[in-house]
Formats: sequence, structure tokens, C-alpha cells
Amino acid sequence: MQKYVTLIRNKIHNPIVILTIAILAFLIYTIIFPLVEILVTTFMNVGNDEGFSLQAWKSVFASDISQALIYSPIVQTFQIGIFVSIISLGIGSLLAWVVIRTDLKYKKLVSFLLILPYMLPSWFNAFIWLIVFKNDRIGGQTGLIQANFNVSPPDWLSYGAVPIILSLSAHYYLFAFLLVGAALSSINSDVEESATILGAKTWKVLRKVTFPLVIPAIVSAFILIFSKSIGSFGVPALLGLPVRYYTLSTMIYSNISTGQQVTGYILSLVLIVSAIIVIWMNQKVISRRNYTTIGGKGSKQKLISLGIWRVPTNIAIWLFIFCLSILPVLLLGIQTLLLKDGVYSLDNLTLHYWVGESNSAIANGMQGVFQNDRIFSAFKNTIVISFFAALIAAMIGLVIGYLITRNKQKWPFRLMDQLSFLPILIPSIAFSAIYLSMFAKPGLFLPSLYGTIAILILITVVSELPLTTRTGTSSMIQISNELEEAGSVLGASWRTRFRRIIMPLSRKGLLSGFILVFISAMKELDLLIMLVTPRTMTLTTYTFDLQEQGYAQTANAVVFIIVISIILVYALVSIFGKIDITKGIGK
Repeated sequence: MQKYVTLIRNKIHNPIVILTIAILAFLIYTIIFPLVEILVTTFMNVGNDEGFSLQAWKSVFASDISQALIYSPIVQTFQIGIFVSIISLGIGSLLAWVVIRTDLKYKKLVSFLLILPYMLPSWFNAFIWLIVFKNDRIGGQTGLIQANFNVSPPDWLSYGAVPIILSLSAHYYLFAFLLVGAALSSINSDVEESATILGAKTWKVLRKVTFPLVIPAIVSAFILIFSKSIGSFGVPALLGLPVRYYTLSTMIYSNISTGQQVTGYILSLVLIVSAIIVIWMNQKVISRRNYTTIGGKGSKQKLISLGIWRVPTNIAIWLFIFCLSILPVLLLGIQTLLLKDGVYSLDNLTLHYWVGESNSAIANGMQGVFQNDRIFSAFKNTIVISFFAALIAAMIGLVIGYLITRNKQKWPFRLMDQLSFLPILIPSIAFSAIYLSMFAKPGLFLPSLYGTIAILILITVVSELPLTTRTGTSSMIQISNELEEAGSVLGASWRTRFRRIIMPLSRKGLLSGFILVFISAMKELDLLIMLVTPRTMTLTTYTFDLQEQGYAQTANAVVFIIVISIILVYALVSIFGKIDITKGIGK
């Protein structure tokens, strides 16, 4: 008996055991419990005490409004997901091949500029689209094309599926660029050279040799883009809601914001299950074949000469970069200086939307952004949420990475690995709905968090764990156990070893995780849109409100602040931190 008491006492005082229990409890409480909570809520018989009921599910799937409520949004959601995936994959894969496998010049600069659009919010492209293509159907000022050329863009080009698909594709092509690029860089050129020696032309080598070898990366990129695009809220809301074009994400928001929480929760579960099925299919496809491309012999890369295609390729790439990375920022900046939206003349330039006092003749008396207390409050909230969420997520990710790499074969740590990855399967808008359900009232251990900064930090931390855990794991794999063992021999406690050995050696990975989460939180809209209140408003959610209320110029100015802030953070980290954080995006 004494033996077991001693064993239990040792376990209780073991920091690894304490950390393992604490982290598993945290993951279960913040990921599993909310999923169970939202599922149980959908089966509750609202209005009486009769317990469980299928009434809510029947009203969603088998009622007079089911077509408009779920079936049309599902079709439109999957339509967007498929087309965005195909377009993004085509653009990203082609760019990856040109940058990785050809003798293109200035590759480092080209790669940076191609990655830049992902540093910006996905819904940023929707703002730019409206600036250029907005017609007079909805009212308000028209876009650049109609204002300057007196040609009204057709409705299908201004709003709905086409602009949503193109805007999302301009953002998510990066996943294909990074994943396919990584696969291409690992292929030994000898494989392709052998086909060339046997008489195969370049196109045939690409189709018969290169393409089959990068299928895992292509499938992974397709699934990642698909799952991201079907869960996107900002772009479908800005370009779809004005013409009542609904996707699952915008339908979730519309139902919950109008008091139909249970319906919104059911739609959230449908979105989650859709994402899980798609990712499961990805694993099944990849597991069917052997795609080994790196053997025991040293690999080499022989670049393909562009030859007569050099000039056209350079023109096409730099035009693409200009249209997606440079022109949108310039357009947005110019837009914030126009007194009257859509009037492009020198005498219409003003700084009112930046520094102007309240004037009833302009924007219904809305002050400039530097005179608006709500914007300063939103900026402060954004910085607080981004900083603390990034700090907490990076530290938890590092600890989880440490525990997983040091205890690979034990089931608690395999479970920890799976749980930390689970949030990537949950679309952001559905995650927001889940936390609204769980934390709108006092819970098992916590008071009601709705209306506080704490819930915004918490959901950001949990949603970013898949990223920070992978970053932490990558850092830990590179640190040999021998260093810890040496510290242990010298009598250092686990806390001392972790503080004096592990953390300094993993500084780069920790900082990368911190900055990636910080930037992600700065541009986050989908995850926070249903959880903010007027007191906890962030820059992104305030921008969305301004756009909905018709204050387009002020909204553009706030978006410009977000964009410049993210670019500055990225530049400072790259220059002074000497960290290429774009490598973390592809992991």
C-alpha cells in the first residue's frame, strides 16, 4: 500500500504529469466540451421540459423554409469551395513551378511579393472589389468603373458567386504556392532528366513525371483551400449579403444575430461535418500510393531555362504581383482621400476621413479615424487581444510540442497531439457560434465570458493551437535529449532545464509562433464577429459594422490602418528578428 502511495505522490509532484493533466484538461474543456454543448443544445426541446427533441433538426432539414435555410446555402457554399480550390490550385501550382524549377530572376523578391496578399485579411479583397466593380443596384456611390467610364458592371460581376470566388482565390492561392513549391523542391531532377533523355518533351515530363510526384501536395492544398473557403465569412458577407446570396457561414451569422441560435448551431455542425469529411477524404487519397521522392543519394536541382518564354513569363508574373499585391493597397489608400466616393479628381481630395472633425454634411457627421474614440478603443482592443493571444498560444504550443516529442509512444500525448490539431477542422464562424453557446452563461469552472476581452483571447488561442503546436514540435525535434540529460546530471530541476536550456534554444520557433498568431489575430474577423460587443469591438469587426452602415470611406481608412500595421509588423520581424515567418504558413 505504501508503495502505491509513494508512486502517486511522486506522480503528483512530477512537473511533466502536472503539465500533461493541465493541458489535456484545457484542450478538452475548450474544444471537446463546446462541441458537446452545441450538439446537446440542438436536441433540446425549446419551451418545455420534455427533454430531447428532433424538432429543431426537422425544421432545418424538412420544413417549408429548408430550401432557403440550408439546401441553397449548402450548394452555394460547395460551389464556392470547389471553384476557389481549382482556381487557387492552378495559379499557385503554376507559380510554384516557375519560381522553384526555372531560372527566373529575383526569386526571393518574387516569393515575398507573392506571399504578401496572405499577410492581409481575406476580406480585404472584397473591399477592393467593391471599390472597382460596385454598381448602382444597392445604392450609394458606385465603383471606379461606373464612376469613370459610365459603364455599369453587371450584377453577377458586382455581387454574388463570381466576385466571391475570385476574391477568395486571390487570397488562398498561397497555400498551393507553398505546399506544391515545397514538394517540387524535394524532387530529384534526375527523375525528370531521365524522361528528357528518353525523348519526352517538357510538357510530357510535367504531365507524366512531375505532376504524379506532387499529387500529395496538390491534394493537400486542394483540401486546405476548400475547407478554408467554405468556412469563410467576411468575403461572402460583403459581396453576397447585399444581394441575399447566402452561404452556410453567412446563414449561421444571420440566424444567430436574429435570435435563432439553435438553427445557427445546427448549420454550424453541418459546416464542421462537411470540413471533417473533406479532410478525411484527403487522407484516404494520399494513403493509397507511395510518393517517395527523396532517396538515399544526394538530390540535385537542375533549373529549366525559360528561353523564349523568359520575357512573357516575367511580364505575366510582375503584372500578377502588381494587380494582387501593390495595386489594391494603392487603390485603398487613394480611396481614403476622396471626399465624395467615386469622384476621382484633384479637387475631391481631402484628409477629412483621417483627421476631420464631425461635420453633418459629410458621412452623417462621422469623424476622421484619428478623431474617433471608438476607433482608438478598437485599436487598443485589437493590440491587447493579438499580443496576449499570441503570447499564450506560442507558450502552450511550445509546451505541447515538448511533451509530444519527448513522449511519442504514450497514448496521453498522442491524444494531446490530436486534440491540439482539432480546431483546424472547425471553420472560424462555426467556432465563434460554439463559444457563444458555451460562454454566454456561467459554465462549469468559469463565469459568463461573453462581452469580455477574455473570450476573444481564449478563442484566438484555441483556434491557433494547430499552428503553434506544429511550430513548437518543429523546434523541439531539433533539440537533442542529451542537453537535458546533461542538465539533469548536474542537478538542475525540470523547471530550470526548461527555462535555461529549452526556451533559449527554441527562441526562434517561439518568436515565429508569436508573430504568426499576432498577425493572424490582427486581421481576424470570422472568429470574433459573433462574440464582440460595443465595448470589446476590434478594428476588423468595427470595419464590418461601418461597411454595413454605409460609412464606406471611414471603413476603407480603418482597413488601411490594419493593412499598414500588418505590413510593418511583418517587415520589422523580417529585418530585426531575422525570421522568415512565411515558412510557418505552409506548415
